[in-house]
Amino acid sequence: MMRTRPLKVALLGCGVVGSEVARIMTTHAADLAARIGAPVELAGVAVRRPDRVREGIDPALVTTDATALVKRGDIDVVVEVIGGIEPARTLITTAFEHGASVVSANKALLAQDGAALHAAAEVNGRDLYYEAAVAGAIPLIRPLRESLAGDKVNRVLGIVNGTTNFILDKMDSTGAGYQEALDEATALGYAEADPTADVEGFDAAAKAAILAGIAFHTRVRLDDVYREGMTEVTAADIASARRMGCTIKLLAICERAADGESVTARVHPAMIPLTHPLASVREAYNAVFVESEAAGQLMFYGPGAGGAPTASAVLGDLVAVCRNRLAASRGPGESAYTRLPVSPMGKVVTRYHISLDVADKPGVLAQVATVFAEHGVSIDTVRQTGKDGEASLVVVTHRAHDAALSGTVEALRNLDTVRGVASIMRVEGE
Repeated sequence: MMRTRPLKVALLGCGVVGSEVARIMTTHAADLAARIGAPVELAGVAVRRPDRVREGIDPALVTTDATALVKRGDIDVVVEVIGGIEPARTLITTAFEHGASVVSANKALLAQDGAALHAAAEVNGRDLYYEAAVAGAIPLIRPLRESLAGDKVNRVLGIVNGTTNFILDKMDSTGAGYQEALDEATALGYAEADPTADVEGFDAAAKAAILAGIAFHTRVRLDDVYREGMTEVTAADIASARRMGCTIKLLAICERAADGESVTARVHPAMIPLTHPLASVREAYNAVFVESEAAGQLMFYGPGAGGAPTASAVLGDLVAVCRNRLAASRGPGESAYTRLPVSPMGKVVTRYHISLDVADKPGVLAQVATVFAEHGVSIDTVRQTGKDGEASLVVVTHRAHDAALSGTVEALRNLDTVRGVASIMRVEGE
């Protein structure tokens, strides 16, 4: 039997995502009520600019006093889609203290202070859900937290930023340079006016921290994630990848060490074979590959950003939290019992693609090979082209520690016959 008294929802933020949340709550009200077991009512909307017209939202619900809204005491669920660290952090903890559960899409805050937020939810007996914080509409957080709770996840490998995937896809499919592809992404609304968070990997790193923490049941903060952006990827790198039967993607990679005693989390561009499922992810789509002991390999794919896709994930969490509220129960909280340390990048083992500008004369290859051998890095393949005294030497290694590769590159730079290191790219997805 459905409860007639509605559950009250406060919405913090009414931009692209928030406005879609409000629209779906209104247009799908009957369906949501049937799925939850009680109607849900939008009780207030906190914004910074109250004078802006917001279609479908009663102006009487709009307020600039977000603190007063979350302190009302009659609010059952707070939906936070304003982003950033503050005031979001204070508003969320205040909501818990005044009896509300929280649904958030705030990846930056969760990556930085997730443990504290979970602790605040626990102390106050409330839920903290955040499916929309990673990969937009793609169901990923809940499968990791719940569906795979009885399994052991060893690796999470994914494309979790649509802007960078769009840029790299255009560079690969059309031969465009980085700036040209970025300009197209901006024109289509995939890239912000300031794309730094996306193209320098900050956005993906925050998502990697969240995914690693859930997958490995340990605490991983944003500062633990190694990060490289993709602004240095060139058309020549794309062409070189093609010659190897690969493409280049900006990947978030979270791994459990072979001995099970530590984990790593990293974000960087990497070559992956065209045969790998992630290689076919086009445009601004996201995809995440999960490898676990019992379930094997799973792939989650779909739109990773945008108002409607992200709102879909928010509403899924809202339904779950409201059901818990009616049942006087709580969903899963933080699971960090393994307390595994996060290893530095220097201990990561992977393959590398190194492009060198060298003198075109006898003995160069032997010198380069000697440097690799001296640093314990085994060479898989070598390709050399050149004329008029200059040459390009492309070396692909077997798997090696990042620290060993760093030492190798430094030694190569000291060779008189090496004019420069054109690019270094990791090779993943074997």
